[in-house]
Amino acid sequence: MTAPHYHINLFWSDDDLCWIADVPDLRPCSAHGESPQEALTNVGDAISGWLEVARENGFAVPTPRYRPAIYAAKFAA
Repeated sequence: MTAPHYHINLFWSDDDLCWIADVPDLRPCSAHGESPQEALTNVGDAISGWLEVARENGFAVPTPRYRPAIYAAKFAA
């Protein structure tokens, strides 16, 4: 079985002065970094940790569902 593929939002935060990566399907799962790649690497670790803790505690692991608005609009027609 392959790992689920969750959507990751990646953006620059002027407030935090760093890149933020968050996973909408796994609330609250996010990470930050000084570069986009660092934020993505860190959120990969956060996803792994989130899933591990959920499984250890018997919590349901969400099915990836989130789609950005631009994706939804493209395929809604």
